[in-house]
Amino acid sequence: MRDNTKTRLIEIGAEIIHLKGFNHTGIQEILDAAQVPKGSFYNYFKNKEDFGLQVVDYFVDYMALVAAGVLGDRSISPLERIRKLLSGFIEIFKAKDYGYGCPIGNLSQEMGDLSPAFREKLKFALDSLANIYSDALALAQEAGEISGDLDVHDTARFIVSSWHGALIHMKAVKGPEPLENHIRFIFDHVLKR
Repeated sequence: MRDNTKTRLIEIGAEIIHLKGFNHTGIQEILDAAQVPKGSFYNYFKNKEDFGLQVVDYFVDYMALVAAGVLGDRSISPLERIRKLLSGFIEIFKAKDYGYGCPIGNLSQEMGDLSPAFREKLKFALDSLANIYSDALALAQEAGEISGDLDVHDTARFIVSSWHGALIHMKAVKGPEPLENHIRFIFDHVLKR
């Protein structure tokens, strides 16, 4: 029961934080949404920052799970798996009316300068995302789909960073064009053989 309550608090809190941001989300709001008694929060978390750091871990695990489902599809080439993953994220954002953005990117903008603990956790999260792409790019390189001279680690970090910039633009225009442009540029120029 204890683990179920903690998990429910993290899942519901993650959704609220994704929409409103960390500083605009109150502990009582999370408790009310999770239907957990007042005061129970501190049975599971040291403080709000500890809760937020565990929410970042939740987001990393969720994104890794989504990516594994797509990148593990051996019926298509490694490069097409990357394209499918990025295109799939566009569908997720479409379902959210091109709002929300990436929770890791949002939290990096909001908390990266305010909390050393958040900054370190978010750096780990962004590195984890880059590693997902780096592994996929290495497979594409082994398959001869992209140049063997391409540094897959630097390229993966570029893909993650430029994707976050496209997400900011997506929220401003409330449409998929920046994300579609990102994908087109990555495949037509960065990953072109």
